[in-house]
Amino acid sequence: MRHVTDDERRARIARRHALGAEFKASDAEAAVRAMTVLHATEAPTVYLSLFARVASIKVSDIDATLYEERVLVKQLAMRRTLFVFPRDLLPAALGSASARVAQQNGARLIKQAEAGGLAEDGAAWLGAARRGVVSLLADGNELSAQELRAQVPELSGRIVMKPEKKWGGEISIGPPVLAQLSAEGLIARAHNQGHWRISRPRWTSMEAWLGEVLRPLSEQEGYAELVRRWLRTFGPGTIEDIRWWLGSTVSAVKRALADVSAVEVSLDGGAKGWLLPDDIDPVPENGDWGALLPILDPTVMGWKERNFYLGPHAPELFDTAGNAGTTVWWNGRTVGCWVQDQSGVVELVFLDDPGRQARKVLQLEADRLTDWLEGDRVFAVYASPAMRRGAVK
Repeated sequence: MRHVTDDERRARIARRHALGAEFKASDAEAAVRAMTVLHATEAPTVYLSLFARVASIKVSDIDATLYEERVLVKQLAMRRTLFVFPRDLLPAALGSASARVAQQNGARLIKQAEAGGLAEDGAAWLGAARRGVVSLLADGNELSAQELRAQVPELSGRIVMKPEKKWGGEISIGPPVLAQLSAEGLIARAHNQGHWRISRPRWTSMEAWLGEVLRPLSEQEGYAELVRRWLRTFGPGTIEDIRWWLGSTVSAVKRALADVSAVEVSLDGGAKGWLLPDDIDPVPENGDWGALLPILDPTVMGWKERNFYLGPHAPELFDTAGNAGTTVWWNGRTVGCWVQDQSGVVELVFLDDPGRQARKVLQLEADRLTDWLEGDRVFAVYASPAMRRGAVK
């Protein structure tokens, strides 16, 4: 059995994730393809993840791929998370991960509407909301959530979500319904009304936005394609890594691995991982490389089992809900995080000392990011303990 060491896994990150200086992506679309998808829960993550992977890119370049060319599309999918997908991968998600989210969320919404007194028949209420929204957006109209709520009565009202959680409480029913219709592939997030650091989308018909009707793959075909792309980006990984990333089941992962003829390999520590059959050759060592990645960057969030790149730093770099804060990387290991001061200057916070040369390279990256941000400050919802300490200085 082929053995893949942790050193080789870290070398793969430099190459496959477009982070090493000689492996940068040519543009935003190429960078997203390299990563399979980008996390988009927080609007700045998309821009900063692309900045880290494309040698020269502007905010306007990213906006063009999202809103004008539409080769990249935001879609609710794995683990009820918003991602940026390459357009051609959407049918796989719509037939598998997004469909699973839609089924689970739809059932939950129906129960919440009934429990909250919004409707006696939650299924009929959700159906009416669906018809109302789809009808308003069918001709390509772009409307905000507020504008839709004013015209679709079923989007009014409030429900209580997760009262046991810090972030729980009473919320408007409108956004969860729109998220549900997005998971179903009926509507899409169109032009953003706010600054690039703020998510304030207008909504439109998915068909009108893309200019075509997407035909979802079957569940089995969809999961197979998602796993194929994941292995190309993140392999080798364990079954638990893939199950967690997909937000699916072990049986679905095993079936997908068989469908793509994945090859079992051994990993340091005794775990078993998987690679695509045409990707089993050893990866050569790279030159030194450093990177500054944003909160919820897909590299940091790509695996469930993260010791080979996090080492002992997970409690410092993740919040209590499992969300990754900013990270500083050197040769495939996380060595700290980054924050901004009051004027927007990027400051490095080291948890390990990577050495004088590494600190010099990483400071150049911090200066480059400071210049690119042009004084804009990115406020972190998911601030890690290391970020909070660094911000106090």
